[in-house]
Amino acid sequence: MLRHAIKAVAVAALVAGSAVAAAAADFTIRATANSNENDEDYDGLVVFKNYVESASNGAIAVEIFMGTQLCSNGAECLQGVADGTIDVYISTSGGASGIFPYVQVLDLPYLMSDDRIAEAVLSGDFVRKMRAMALEDSGGAIRLMTIGNTGGWRNFANTKRRVRTPEDLKGLKIRTVVADLPQELVKALGASPTPIPWPELFTSLQTGVVDGSKNGITDIMAMKFPDAGLKYLTLDGHAYMGALWWMNNAKFEAMPPELRRVVVDGFYALQQATFASPKRKSIQAYEDFKAAGGDIYVPTPEEKAKFREAAAPVYDWFKANVTRGDEIFAAFTDAVAKAEAEVEAARKADLE
Repeated sequence: MLRHAIKAVAVAALVAGSAVAAAAADFTIRATANSNENDEDYDGLVVFKNYVESASNGAIAVEIFMGTQLCSNGAECLQGVADGTIDVYISTSGGASGIFPYVQVLDLPYLMSDDRIAEAVLSGDFVRKMRAMALEDSGGAIRLMTIGNTGGWRNFANTKRRVRTPEDLKGLKIRTVVADLPQELVKALGASPTPIPWPELFTSLQTGVVDGSKNGITDIMAMKFPDAGLKYLTLDGHAYMGALWWMNNAKFEAMPPELRRVVVDGFYALQQATFASPKRKSIQAYEDFKAAGGDIYVPTPEEKAKFREAAAPVYDWFKANVTRGDEIFAAFTDAVAKAEAEVEAARKADLE
């Protein structure tokens, strides 16, 4: 009893202390993510909150709202950011594509080869380019602060057979989101795209409405998809699961320069946390997948080249059909080429 009483008093004191800190702050940032506390988004927000509140000496307080307390989907949440009812929101590229269609460039397949390249691209001028585009297109209301990761890499997984090349995907019904780009990719690889809401995917796999999906391993295991028959996983790594962190620009610009610097550095710390979190969580997830009878296949370089060759028409589709697609595609591929050159030079220097 005494231990529980002490714990209750301690929790009450912590809550009271947080309330005092928030009341004493010059600025309060209300940040939300439509996920839960097991997600990389939450890991990033905890790091952001700790850094910003500490580095600002309490001048900035950060309130974290997980789930759908403030808003329930990308369009609604981004409208909240524009209106100022939400200060910070994290979206996937699909979640933001209704307002900023060109962010789907992050979903284009096989353009980035690994974490090192992806992290270099998302830490450089490419993000600044996308920030400028989003500010322009939102009338100066929505500011892209950084791009991190949420779930690692997308891979093809299915209930039917091992997939080594695009030919093995033919005839399979692959779940996609309700967006044109992922459906174009699935069609280009010879499979049938089948838009299914995320909450319905388990049952859809179980009943054969779809044969597979394209997800990261942590999502696959968190949703217990092996229990629905998902057995074959091909680590083709066709898309890095980018997480776009948006902020109300008026809130950002209302802060004095020294606090804006704290916020920018806080988002850098958040980004690094979300880069790291999926790497650690995926280790156990892969082990759990194998323990559940899962089959994991890593394509050879030659097989991976076949996937990229088959997916090439998606690049032309993107440039022709997505608003400002040409512009962002050029910026993205230039950033990838620069990152590849810099990483290779660094590797050579470290090997000497």
